[in-house]
Amino acid sequence: MPFALNVIRLGCTLAMFAVLFAQAQTPQASDWPQRPIRILVVAAAGGLPDITARTVAGPLGKLLGQPVVVENRAGGAGNIASEAVVKAPADGYTLLATGANQAANQILIPNPGFDYERDLTPVAMIGEANMVLIATPSLAANNIQELIALAQRKPGEIAMAVSVYGSPNHVGAELLSNMGKIDFNFIIYKGIGATMPDLMAGNVHLGISSLPAAMGPVKAGRLKALAVTRLKRTSLLADVPTVDEQGLKGFDINSWVVLMAAGATPPAIIERLNMETRKVLQMPEVKTVLENQGMEAPLMSLKEVGEYIRADVRKLTPVLKNPKLKQG
Repeated sequence: MPFALNVIRLGCTLAMFAVLFAQAQTPQASDWPQRPIRILVVAAAGGLPDITARTVAGPLGKLLGQPVVVENRAGGAGNIASEAVVKAPADGYTLLATGANQAANQILIPNPGFDYERDLTPVAMIGEANMVLIATPSLAANNIQELIALAQRKPGEIAMAVSVYGSPNHVGAELLSNMGKIDFNFIIYKGIGATMPDLMAGNVHLGISSLPAAMGPVKAGRLKALAVTRLKRTSLLADVPTVDEQGLKGFDINSWVVLMAAGATPPAIIERLNMETRKVLQMPEVKTVLENQGMEAPLMSLKEVGEYIRADVRKLTPVLKNPKLKQG
């Protein structure tokens, strides 16, 4: 009997040490972070995810007491950066700044070598942006209904510029094609910024752009705005109606940027990051920078961010299950 008791005591002692050891190896929110944090951005420098991540990184680093460094890992429709975060230690020191492609890719690229839901977890929504359908001035259409009529007369002849596969402008173009029954000639560019010279020159007819990139050429008369892509108009282009207003009911596409971490990151660290990021988004100087980019900074809980992404996946699935533009 004493021997059995000793075995039980030894087992309990070993179990206690195992728990203590595991706790010692797991970063806790109270003593985290102890070194710089990296944010890997899915897009090249100058894109909306990059600008948003860099806007947030400096103030976030001050709140956390450690530098937050932004690195661009463009390519693979955003999955190069995503995979790097998935493969990094799940300790909160490597984060992902990704956009609406995070929802689109789950439909377009279902087997990227990792599981979108299991291997990545939301940290914070850091920006939402309206977009605008822009056209070269010579296009014989000034609104959505005129565009649909023109497309019916000239099937396959209207050139639609798109950038990264799965990006918001690609998704918006697919939805417009689907809802308006328009047969676009898709022209692929390396980034939406690269489309602007060709749009202004009339080499392509249409594009869907973030507001900041489009406002200058539109106000200068070098491009014309046919519609904004959310359900509500934007004060930045108050005279431009929505796609929904112009007859394609329910058309609602936007660009958003979210921070994510490896799926196994300790919940306490994720909660800390969410809390501190929301503090950053309420800073007047941060709000001003984002507003100048045509963005809003919604203050979402972790649950709300996850639900937001899942809702986008549900919304996009019928459109992207059979996209007109096939991945090359």
